[in-house]
Amino acid sequence: MLRRSLLMVLLLATPALPVLAAEGTPGRGLKEIPDPELNLMRGRYTVGDTRVAWFGVTMVSQWHASNGTALQGALALGMDFRGGGAPKLSFQPSVHVTAADAPLPATPGRSIDSSGLANANGLVQSVQVAGDGNVARNTTTLTVRDGALPTPAARGERSASVQQAGVRATAALESNQARLLLQMDGQGLVQQWIRNGSVGQGIALSGDGQAASNQLRLELVRDSAGGNLPLSQNVAQAIALNRGMGPGQ
Repeated sequence: MLRRSLLMVLLLATPALPVLAAEGTPGRGLKEIPDPELNLMRGRYTVGDTRVAWFGVTMVSQWHASNGTALQGALALGMDFRGGGAPKLSFQPSVHVTAADAPLPATPGRSIDSSGLANANGLVQSVQVAGDGNVARNTTTLTVRDGALPTPAARGERSASVQQAGVRATAALESNQARLLLQMDGQGLVQQWIRNGSVGQGIALSGDGQAASNQLRLELVRDSAGGNLPLSQNVAQAIALNRGMGPGQ
């Protein structure tokens, strides 16, 4: 069902291309593409005049450390395509940190490098764990539907950030990128993002006895009446490069 939903998104989000000409006669006549071949080319053709009216992203990240330190971040991003031209954006970030009096234990000899995720395209889910007794989970859901549009979040600020005692939480929309980031010095990071060609979740833990989770909810509302723009190419490209999105890891 999930793979079928992804196919629907790609069909909606990508501009239509002409049907292939008959073999041996470039530019003359039309040839029907058989189903097996069309299946391999999913995402490259548009059926009917269905258009995207709304695309929404909701990210929620939580992290609880063994000493009682807790971090939480969330952001809601909406793109309204009904007016034509550039989509109308709405964005609402929020972050919260609860610091504990007891220090986190040191983690000598442990290291995790998540920098390579910056070069990954498509939909990415990553978990890196160097400690013991940790719990980590990434969850992604995609909803494609017709009907009423969600109530947009307040436009608000473009970023929210809080920092104290080696702990940081940031939610921001900048440089054509929406990102949610939780960090603890010496303990790792928890992050989510949507940027050019990539939608992703990453958890990297080097401490012990920690629990971290990422939730990413994508919602696409279709407008069969047409008259507006397709979903932005960045999001279409990210999903088109997907290699099998699971319910979580």
